[in-house]
Amino acid sequence: MISRIGYLLRETGASLQRNITLTVAAIITAAVSLLIFGLTLVIQHGFDNLLAQWEGGVEMIVYVNAGVDDAQRGVIETALTQQEGITIDSWRYCDVTCSLGDADRLFAGDPQTRALLDATNIPTQFKVVPLDATEVDILSGLRDRYLELPNVNSVQLAEEQLDLISRLQGFVSTYTTGLWVALMAAASLLIWNTIRTAMFARRREIEVMKLVGATDWFIRLPFMLEGLIHGVAGGAIASGAMWFINDRWTAGVAEFPVNSGMTALVVVDGYEWRVAAILVAFGALVGTVGSGTAASRFLDV
Repeated sequence: MISRIGYLLRETGASLQRNITLTVAAIITAAVSLLIFGLTLVIQHGFDNLLAQWEGGVEMIVYVNAGVDDAQRGVIETALTQQEGITIDSWRYCDVTCSLGDADRLFAGDPQTRALLDATNIPTQFKVVPLDATEVDILSGLRDRYLELPNVNSVQLAEEQLDLISRLQGFVSTYTTGLWVALMAAASLLIWNTIRTAMFARRREIEVMKLVGATDWFIRLPFMLEGLIHGVAGGAIASGAMWFINDRWTAGVAEFPVNSGMTALVVVDGYEWRVAAILVAFGALVGTVGSGTAASRFLDV
C-alpha cells in the first residue's frame, strides 16, 4: 500500500513538472473563475443583508423613539389596528432585541455607528405588511399620518429602496453568474487538455503498464490526482483573493455616509469562510471530473 501511494505521488509530481506551463494556466483559469463565483455569492449575501428588514412582504417600517413605555406604544398599535383589513394586511412589533439584530446587518460595514447603538437608545420598529391592493400613494398617505403620532421617530417605505436594490441585485447576479460559468467551463477544458497532453507524453509507459497487468484505475489515479491538485490550488488562490477583496470593500464602505444605505453590503458574519470551503470543494470536484473524464477518454493511447 505504501509503495502504491509513493508511486502515485511521484507520478503526479512528475506530471505536474512536465506540463508546468499548462498546469499554471489551468490553475490560474480555475482561480479566476472560482473567484468570480465566490464574489457572486458574497455580493448576493450582502444584498440579502440589505433587504433583510423587508422580508415577509414588509413595505413600511414605523420607527419608534427609544424608551417608550407600553401605553405610549399602544397609541401607535391602535392606529395600525384601525387600518387592518382596509390598507394593512398585518403588522408586527420588532422589540429592542430584534432591532439590534437588524442594526447588526444594516451597519455591518460601519462598526463605529453600530457601537453607538444599544438597548437604551435604539429605535424599535413596527413592520407593516399592506394588502395586495394597497397602492404606493395610499402608503405615502399613511406614512404622513403616522409621522404625526407621538413618539414616532420616522417612517420608511420599501418602495423608496427596493426598486433600485432589486435592479442592482439582478444585474450583478445575471452577469457575474454568466461570466464565472463560462470561465469555469474554460478551466475544465484546460484541465482536460492538460491531462490529455500528459497521457500522450507517457503513452509508451501506459502501454508497458497494461502489458504487465496494471489496471485502468491504477493508471488513471495519478492523472486524476493531478486534476484534483489543479482544482484545489485554484480554489485556494480564489479564496485568498476573495478575502482580500472583501476586506478592502469592508474598509471602504466604513467611509460611506451613514444614510447611504450601503453599509449592509458587506459580509463580516463568517459567511466568507463557508464560501471559501465551497470554492475549494467545487474546484476539487471540477478538477477531478475533468481529469477523470480525460483519463478515461484517452486511456487507449
